[in-house]
Amino acid sequence: MGALSDLQPILDRIGAEMAEAPDRGRVADYIPELAHVSDRQFAMAVCLPDGQCLTSGAADTGFSIQSISKVFTLAIALGRLGDQLWTRVGREPSGLSFNSVVQLETENGIPRNPFINAGALVVTDAILTGRTPREVLGEVLRFLREAASDDDIHINKAVAASEQAHGHRNLALAHFMAAHGNLVNPPALTCGTYFHQCAIEMTARQLAMAGRFLMGAPGAARLVSPARVRRINALMLTCGHYDGSGEFAYRVGLPGKSGVGGGILAIAPGRASIAVWSPGLNEQGNSQLGTLAIERLARATGWSVFG
Repeated sequence: MGALSDLQPILDRIGAEMAEAPDRGRVADYIPELAHVSDRQFAMAVCLPDGQCLTSGAADTGFSIQSISKVFTLAIALGRLGDQLWTRVGREPSGLSFNSVVQLETENGIPRNPFINAGALVVTDAILTGRTPREVLGEVLRFLREAASDDDIHINKAVAASEQAHGHRNLALAHFMAAHGNLVNPPALTCGTYFHQCAIEMTARQLAMAGRFLMGAPGAARLVSPARVRRINALMLTCGHYDGSGEFAYRVGLPGKSGVGGGILAIAPGRASIAVWSPGLNEQGNSQLGTLAIERLARATGWSVFG
């Protein structure tokens, strides 16, 4: 790509293409509060190393980040526990749905990676141990606010309540891991904290800003060590889109983490932090138009970890 002045026209073009896209995926309806969100909405934000943030679409409309929160809780857990965390959760792609119980049964309650639901529950359980949910959620919000340089980031209580009322499968995962000794806190406490973590609401602009610490850019907040930044990015590339992670890596070539609220955070190391939001999901539970938009951005800019 040429000058940075070329970037805004690229975003404008992608935004216009997404507005006309006929197949927008299907909005998550197993969390009833998310089912009310219109699939016509689209947003993209790209934050650069100097803090400049370019946008397209509804970049200042809040949405539920859902599983994208797992990136930030993983960063917190690694800061608190270091490599000890990996005794309780693996680092391999799962190849199965994000809420599958199958591998837990065959692998003695050890989740494959921290980005599937079972693995994220272990991460939340790890940072919850010895503390209250209020303390943990306060730390997560402080981390996000500092990363985004924005204090206007909060938990959507209606979404949290909706998840709490319909989170039976996550509770089943938690109970199964507890039966194998891989959950320290009561399953209801860990799940309740996790549901509230997933219900954090952000805009695409805020999310792109929050992801800057993963760029390795000199101007970004140094919230975790460079070594851990590399490891988190590696896990995002291999595991960040569940059983669609290989497809995302093939099409986009960047580390990314999706959420069933329709958001995706992607990182072009040293170059940009990218957030997209489009509520309609594909069969793997990842934003359909969000994936397409980042693919087109990567193609237009030449951004890829593969050169």
